[in-house]
Amino acid sequence: MSDEHTKRGDRAQQIQRLIRDAIITGELAPGSALRQEELAKTYASSRMPIREALRLLSAEGLVQLIPNRGGIVAPIDLNDIRENFEMREVSETLAIRLALPHLSNSQIDRAAEIQNQIENCAIEDFGRLNKAFHLTLYEPSNRPRLIAHIGSLHDIADRYLRFTLQQLNYFDRSSADHKAIVEACYKRDQDGAVKLTSSHIFDAGKTLESYLRNM
Repeated sequence: MSDEHTKRGDRAQQIQRLIRDAIITGELAPGSALRQEELAKTYASSRMPIREALRLLSAEGLVQLIPNRGGIVAPIDLNDIRENFEMREVSETLAIRLALPHLSNSQIDRAAEIQNQIENCAIEDFGRLNKAFHLTLYEPSNRPRLIAHIGSLHDIADRYLRFTLQQLNYFDRSSADHKAIVEACYKRDQDGAVKLTSSHIFDAGKTLESYLRNM
């Protein structure tokens, strides 16, 4: 692989992250047009990295590509929300069940410290810290592909979770759930940790789905 090709790929991933952040924060609203020539100007880039960045974002479900027109920011879709939370619930309950027998107190302490940071964080930092909280507890599962899969689902869910926190004042409920999960881990209560993780994910998804359905 040539250095030029590598640099182009790195640039595409950098632009992907920038556009993703703009979508998740709402700077780019659902349905917004993503025209390659305008994005190239915005990010001071040639069109090829822009095209690749949009392709990567399409694979994440954040962008819908339109032949010969570029793309649009994917609308908030109930089916996408339901699928994401269903996949998270299955994956993360498996991860916590596998991880708990191997979790050290220092790892649980680290998750508790991240939760302390969450309680005082700005809304734009919530997704990153929430992901770190969960993955810290799942890491001892020794399932790197499962962890990577969960991380990807969190990246997509960040858009919806941020909406839930802002519109539905769900922040206190999420923090209470995290603290209960941490306590179950300290007690080495595997069934309790699994049940709490399941309800934490499932309830957030159902709350958001119900809100959007009744808008």
